[in-house]
Amino acid sequence: MPMGILDSMLSGEGTIVPHVQPMYRLIDNRLMALEYLAWYQGADGTAKPVGPILQNPALRLEDRLILDLRFLESTFQSLAHTGDDSCLHFVNLEPVSFQAPGFWDRLPHWLEALPFPRESVVMEFTESQGIHGLEALQGYTKRLRDFGLRVAVDDLGAGVASLTHMARIAPDFIKADRSLVEQVHRRPYQAALLNALAHFAQSMHVGFIAEGIETLEELEAVMDADVPWGQGYILGQPLPIRPRPIAVSAS
Repeated sequence: MPMGILDSMLSGEGTIVPHVQPMYRLIDNRLMALEYLAWYQGADGTAKPVGPILQNPALRLEDRLILDLRFLESTFQSLAHTGDDSCLHFVNLEPVSFQAPGFWDRLPHWLEALPFPRESVVMEFTESQGIHGLEALQGYTKRLRDFGLRVAVDDLGAGVASLTHMARIAPDFIKADRSLVEQVHRRPYQAALLNALAHFAQSMHVGFIAEGIETLEELEAVMDADVPWGQGYILGQPLPIRPRPIAVSAS
């Protein structure tokens, strides 16, 4: 993403256009959850996902925090106006926000505005990005649960999320990274690993989701591996949640 877009977002220009991508229970194609993704719309009217820029390790932590709080604000505004309890709502969170008093100050107000039980909200994050120390991360996830929220750990298999941390955090949901799903129909070791993780999650009563499913062959292989939930472009692309974007506040 060009640096001009980053400068515009940090200065409060443009708009945030919340998008949602569905997750389905694969055995019966039932919609189970929506993941909320922040897209940025510039002066030319083109909307682009901002996930890549937040995940760029070169981005300063203070800038990542500023942007993430704005994206969280827009997401919870959307949930307050359009959300219901017909499915779960996965809200992406940058771990750096855990260390910001501003996040914990705003979270109660965001939750109070929800028109549905907060148990339907799942805070999704990558377990080690921007966080130093497993004990600190455990403390932050406990605080989320004290608010009545559920927790999902993203990117399992991407070289970031470790099984040791996963076991200690004990999330409510685990998301297998695209790297475990890509070409899985041609890679028996990946298929076996997905199957093992699916049965581990089932035994621990943890939701397990394969993300990044892009082809019919991958979808069939994921289902053969007994993965219960799936997400990816073949199942549904990110779509704007509302016809009108939410303005970015410069404050």
